[in-house]
Amino acid sequence: MASGIDFSEDYADPNAGINQLGQTIALGGSADAWVTRLQRAGESGRQHHYVSVDTQVLGMVLKGATGSTLADYMADKLWSRLGVECSGRWLTDSSGAELAFGGLNLCLRDYARFGLLYLHNGRNLAGEQVLPASWVQESVRPQQDYLRPGRYQEEGQPNLGYGYQWWVPQSDEGEYMAVGVYGQFVFVNPARRVVIAKTSAYAPYNQDGIRMEYQSLEAFRAIARSL
Repeated sequence: MASGIDFSEDYADPNAGINQLGQTIALGGSADAWVTRLQRAGESGRQHHYVSVDTQVLGMVLKGATGSTLADYMADKLWSRLGVECSGRWLTDSSGAELAFGGLNLCLRDYARFGLLYLHNGRNLAGEQVLPASWVQESVRPQQDYLRPGRYQEEGQPNLGYGYQWWVPQSDEGEYMAVGVYGQFVFVNPARRVVIAKTSAYAPYNQDGIRMEYQSLEAFRAIARSL
């Protein structure tokens, strides 16, 4: 999330990139083709700037490297080994390309299983090593100073840091979490061995969504402390 791409994640701005991308998909356009036309706003690797298109590009890279669709690759490498209880679905654009930036639909307990996979250092509930433990540990540790948590205050709280698609709070307990717009979370506290999955449809996100995310984090911490 430091690509330097010219893209705005401001959901309240109808002209922001995230809403232009959504409109393109809704009108039958190609998400990948739209992304490839974006220009650079600055140098990469300089500043943390969360934008959904970075995740979409990761999906494009994975497809190019493997020759597989995201859904097929995930089914083979992860979904078939996770011990899931529901069918998962990817949202796609009109050409059938998966929306890597926000199109994965799972039931709540299966979202929690992703957290458990990480809590167990890449092992599934049967003890099989699905992901390398070294990757799991590296992915939840900010790799650059501009990605570390606590650089500034946001909503009266130390800002969240960032790993490999994981948000990393300032914490003595190694916490990390996946966060989706409108209140989607997978929270992991390795020290207390707690995983919490939460789905939401937080309508006033454009007004106080960031505050809601920090409040949710405090709620997760209170639950973890009580167990």
